[in-house]
Amino acid sequence: MLALAFPDDAFFARVKAAPRRLLMLDYDGTLAPFCVERDLARPHPGVEGLLRGILAQGETRLAIVSGRPLADVERLLPIGPPLELWGSHGWERRTAGGEKVAPPLPPGAPERLNRAKLLAEKEMSENLEAKPAGLALHWRGKPAVEVERMRNWGYAHWRPLTSPSLLELLEFDGGIELRVPSRTKGTAVEELLAESAPETLAVFLGDDRTDEDAFQVLRNKGYGILVNAQQRDTFASYWINTTDRLLEFLKRWDEIARKD
Repeated sequence: MLALAFPDDAFFARVKAAPRRLLMLDYDGTLAPFCVERDLARPHPGVEGLLRGILAQGETRLAIVSGRPLADVERLLPIGPPLELWGSHGWERRTAGGEKVAPPLPPGAPERLNRAKLLAEKEMSENLEAKPAGLALHWRGKPAVEVERMRNWGYAHWRPLTSPSLLELLEFDGGIELRVPSRTKGTAVEELLAESAPETLAVFLGDDRTDEDAFQVLRNKGYGILVNAQQRDTFASYWINTTDRLLEFLKRWDEIARKD
């Protein structure tokens, strides 16, 4: 289904009325612009200050849920606890108290990932990203013919290593990823909800297909908000289509917290 328009006054009235709030946000494409040089993907101007403001109010549990490795998120968004961070699609976590947690991979997955990494290092090393629970080939900014070559390589060499319980191959905005499927952004959302009081209002902002796992979890338990210039079929309830609108959303949330 298509997401609705920008969160309306009725949405923010529910935020204001909620006795507890949980705000979860993706990083790349949501809080930060996509960059060909991924190490330079800093948050949009104004975002970090607004997040710090929301966090300082103490009225919102705030979590970043990213596909990036946890160390990348910590470096690009240098806000310490109680900001919670989830990296690698939920395979890494920094809790509100600063503890770092990483569940073990299922037996057999590390060996397959190592084989996939060795294959990629022979031909795709410049475009390869190794994560704790997966590998990614990045083609953002490359010519269409090179994108197609990399896509074909990924399916030809990595797909034979997949299995329903150990590894899955999926495309994302700007590349293709081989990952362990038993944890996703949806898993992270489920765990955050399980740790929260029943009356908590939960909201997740994300831009990519991997964020749909989180949106789906929240269909009857909260609100997913698609952050993307293009509207599309989604499990999200609302749609933010510009950076200015994203900043407006965060400002309104911050203002509500300040008035409590």
